[in-house]
Amino acid sequence: MKKGFTLFLVYFSFLSLNAQKKDQAKDTVKTEIVNIVTKYNPKISDAKKINKNPKIELLKNSEKKKLEYTIFSAPVASTFIPKSGVVKGIDVGVKERVYKNYLAAGIGNYTTPYLETYLTHSTNYENEFGFNAKYLASLDNVKNSVLNSNFSNFNIGAFYKQQERYFDWKVTLNSERNLYNWYGLPDITFTEPTISAINEEQVFNYFDLIGEFNFEDSYIQSGKVNFANYTDGHESSETLAKFEAKLNLPLDYLLPNLNDISVATSIEFLKGEFKNDYSNSNPLKYGTSTININPQYKMEYEGFSIKPGLKLIASFDSENSANNFFILPDVFVEGPIIEEYLNVYAGITGDLHTNTYKNFTEENPYVSPTLFITQTLEKSNLFLGFKGLIVDDLSFNVKASFKSEEDKPMFIRNNSKSDGTNTTYNSMDLKGYEYGNSFDVRYDDVKTNTFFTELEYEYSKNLSFGLQGIYNSYTLENEVEAWNLPSVEGSISAKYKTNKWFAGANIFYVSERKDALYTSQYPTAQNGSENVASFTDVNLNGGYHFNDKFSAFLKLNNVLNTEYQRFANFNTQGAQILGGLTYKFDF
Repeated sequence: MKKGFTLFLVYFSFLSLNAQKKDQAKDTVKTEIVNIVTKYNPKISDAKKINKNPKIELLKNSEKKKLEYTIFSAPVASTFIPKSGVVKGIDVGVKERVYKNYLAAGIGNYTTPYLETYLTHSTNYENEFGFNAKYLASLDNVKNSVLNSNFSNFNIGAFYKQQERYFDWKVTLNSERNLYNWYGLPDITFTEPTISAINEEQVFNYFDLIGEFNFEDSYIQSGKVNFANYTDGHESSETLAKFEAKLNLPLDYLLPNLNDISVATSIEFLKGEFKNDYSNSNPLKYGTSTININPQYKMEYEGFSIKPGLKLIASFDSENSANNFFILPDVFVEGPIIEEYLNVYAGITGDLHTNTYKNFTEENPYVSPTLFITQTLEKSNLFLGFKGLIVDDLSFNVKASFKSEEDKPMFIRNNSKSDGTNTTYNSMDLKGYEYGNSFDVRYDDVKTNTFFTELEYEYSKNLSFGLQGIYNSYTLENEVEAWNLPSVEGSISAKYKTNKWFAGANIFYVSERKDALYTSQYPTAQNGSENVASFTDVNLNGGYHFNDKFSAFLKLNNVLNTEYQRFANFNTQGAQILGGLTYKFDF
């Protein structure tokens, strides 16, 4: 079509040129051609607006002709005769309706109230906002504890999300209030006046403001801004500001077959202060600034996925006037050995981890507000693993790793400043965490050899099982023990679900750990170590769906009713029962 139209234009131009030549031959008047050259200065008024609704007028010859057709129908004898029982239906189950909002409430022994809700609403396809809240508490004390051992956790949050033409953004505000007690007194005979003088309560408050951005068709893939503040009931304060961005840098302008380079970047500012150290002599301040650039390239070779990369890290310690620069590896390789049944993966990586007061209290809420906080350098983490299928329904994952860390943190029990009768030390009243019932953080250079194994068995679409096991071997530079670090951890899980019923089971095992042993009160140094016994924790849960909206649930924790210790001298509650209702709905 385009070729014919082009020939037509050439032919039409040739005829026009000949016609002009013939007309010029007949003209007896001599003509002169005058070329006038002038500078063109366009003005805004010279521009014409584009018609928003242009009309296309077709020539008569180009107009579409009305299509007329007829159908000649004839009966065809069908040879298909359906028979009952030939086609069998596939059991796909009943499709569960998914609701955006829910409200759950319950109560348990140890006077344990529970309330949780999540609400979200979209005004249109471009924006969404939501609210969430959760409250869980135990108002009764642990058996045989002479101090208050109750706790409460309350967190609340809200978000707003907006979708623009080329990007979307989200703002989230989270807040937490957690209450705990230093109730784990050591094996010292405390008098009644001394116990009455102990103020064992500790309260943590947390506020977190997060801004997130996701871009479409841009070199900047995503960005995140995070500002958090953490305080406690003993005038401790910590502020963390972090800026993150993920970039995609194209390389196809160099070679057409090259993939993009992904670059993860972050800038982090941490600043905190404790009112005093454990000796009550000086306040403890800490502050670090960290810049992290992590380029990574992804490629495929002979069926293997290869991700070479590295981490460029700069750290500036404002309190200790120390600056450090690191270049750490970040390489990952994965590929099949036996297609669909056995894959191998390996890699080596490193990182610089920023320790925070909040992270320590999440792992151990019984630390004292007198911590020395610094960063942990993961110099190298070399690992090799295999994953795949033993049979179609049984999958596995095994991995061996060798990690080398500088300044790895470990929890160790503080020595008591009281012999059981005194409530003052150096003419100062003892604080609630100075009776040997709190923990400090001890750092050391540690090499850890780890063997990890995992099995998952899907017996049917309604029933599945899981098994995990971890073995750790520690080599320390200075410390005599790997304080409160277990060498063996394991878990067994099971899940069962039908249209009406659901149930689950989790069994956890943690091996023996070591903690410090003191023969007399502070400032005596530690004298050996004590064993913190291993424990097994059995937890069951289940429930029943009355309909799509209403459900009942029941949780049984520590079914064996063992008063084990997660940390030295801190006994846990016995058998715990929590039951309640869940209501799901849409606005």
